[in-house]
Amino acid sequence: MASSFSRRRILTTGAGAALGGIVATGAAHASPAGSRTASPGAEETRSLDELYRDAVAEGGRLVIYAGGDTATQQDATAQAFRARFPDIDLTMVVDYSKYHDVRVDNQLATDTLVPDVVQLQTLQDFTRWKRQGKLLPYKPAGFSQLYKDFRDPQGAWTAVRVIAFSYMYGVEAVGGNAPKSPQELVDPRWKGAIASSYPHDDDAVLYLFSLYQEAYGWDWIAKFAAQQPQFNRGSHSPGVAVNAKQKAIGVGGSGSLTAPATAPTRFAVADGHPFMAWGQRAAILRKAAHPTAAKLYLNWALSAERQQGSGWSVRTDITPAGGLAPIWTYRNAHLDGFPRFMEDRAQVERWKQTFALYFGEVKGDPTPGFLGLHPGR
Repeated sequence: MASSFSRRRILTTGAGAALGGIVATGAAHASPAGSRTASPGAEETRSLDELYRDAVAEGGRLVIYAGGDTATQQDATAQAFRARFPDIDLTMVVDYSKYHDVRVDNQLATDTLVPDVVQLQTLQDFTRWKRQGKLLPYKPAGFSQLYKDFRDPQGAWTAVRVIAFSYMYGVEAVGGNAPKSPQELVDPRWKGAIASSYPHDDDAVLYLFSLYQEAYGWDWIAKFAAQQPQFNRGSHSPGVAVNAKQKAIGVGGSGSLTAPATAPTRFAVADGHPFMAWGQRAAILRKAAHPTAAKLYLNWALSAERQQGSGWSVRTDITPAGGLAPIWTYRNAHLDGFPRFMEDRAQVERWKQTFALYFGEVKGDPTPGFLGLHPGR
């Protein structure tokens, strides 16, 4: 545990909330004439402005399938990209990652691919797509500065941001008696006061609850169920409930890392108790219609201008905001455990069905809506 995190750190919740041997593509994905490109296997050498010029010459369009809980969850990222590169027509489609991944599989099977970039929570899909030769190997500028577990050695995918899940609480609602760890969430005083996303609907929340079970036992899970938590779909829902003062505590959502101490809702992480974090992976599909624009996006997402001031960074040469140490120094974040968890799909299904026995079946429509087979086309 890093010394800078020797005490329990409280953070403020956000509005939403965490393959070798592939050959280079052929002439169909060649850069515009006269443009400077990186050598195969080398990091990108073009500047953002040069990539922008080449992306405009390519056609000036980009489609990204991004994991998220609401249609507007990626609006800030999309708006920032459009402001920086106004001549690129960006379409950002947000849906649960578990729907985006099979959507992409179906599009590839039917030769109707829509996105150029996939940016998803389903980490296991990136290793699978690499094995299947469906990803374009590419190393953006600064690739060598990424934390080792946040990059594929051949550049099939890179992590572009760090997301962490834990619990949160409303400062006024808890009245100076906030739970000091997840273990205290089963205290009888919180009965009827908890909002949670369904762990058996979202694999990251599922992993968080599996960590709670492993740390505190099945008796804790039973006691948590007896608290009569308000379950909803979408990892943004606990923060929504707490921010709206509907519930005092939220479980299974992300939080802001740099909010002021006076913020009304706080995201909590406790020394010696589990939370979970991961690097949200992004990749360019081999059959992408706009590979240069896709490369522009990855270089921009990993640039210092985007990685600085956003809390934990995926880069080793960027100092995290808010006095935090790098996320990989926090053992209770289980940074290496989530990718392994996601690869074992049989284990994931067992966890899902077991939690359904404790918490009931998932109810409600998907919070991003029903997007069908080809959104963004």
